[in-house]
Amino acid sequence: MSEATLVVAGVTAGYGDAPVLREVSVTAAAGTITAVLGANGAGKTTLLRAIDGSLKLSAGRVVLDGTELSGRRPEEVSRAGVAHVPEGQGVISELTVAENLRLGLLLRPRADRAAALSDIYERFAVLAKRRNLPASTLSGGERQMLVIARALATRPRVLLLDEPSLGLAPKIVSEVLDLIRRLKDEIGLTIVLVEQNARSALAIADTGLVLNLGTVVVTAPAGQLAADEALRRHYLGF
Repeated sequence: MSEATLVVAGVTAGYGDAPVLREVSVTAAAGTITAVLGANGAGKTTLLRAIDGSLKLSAGRVVLDGTELSGRRPEEVSRAGVAHVPEGQGVISELTVAENLRLGLLLRPRADRAAALSDIYERFAVLAKRRNLPASTLSGGERQMLVIARALATRPRVLLLDEPSLGLAPKIVSEVLDLIRRLKDEIGLTIVLVEQNARSALAIADTGLVLNLGTVVVTAPAGQLAADEALRRHYLGF
């Protein structure tokens, strides 16, 4: 997978006549993790929806390595190399693990699918062991790994992750966040991570972005944000 830089420039977007994001700009540099942080209602999920094409922009642009994504439909954005894992562990419970993964392979040439599935099983050993079981039998952590694996099956260059630790036990949260870090380190994915667990997100991120009421409060190296006690207490709750 080639590394890719995602640029969000001056984006204003929302629902109906009410803007949620107001002139938001962020650059997710190639092969890095950008953590998007802030309280509930800050606009974090709206930002991901503005990037993936499911929300129309009132102003601004979204550009991936010089390719304009603004105004494209979600399926076109996906084909351009952006995969979105929304909040909520969206597996199809009635299908097996293998059948869920094959859904992510539909955009790939038929000749590539078997090798791609083999690569996924090599990276996600727990899914390989459960490939023929219904997804309903998986634990919460395994379901989260399945939706991430299904997104990877599309061969994305940019991965958008919305609250991947939500509802998981602390030990499983650590495993999921470690997986996210390894995806950056091992295959060069550009990752935009929305996460309530700000401390853990900053521990694996390269850059942190803090949103408050739809505007950018600060963008800085993750370590710098984690060390700013006043900012942490005011916006991040730790």
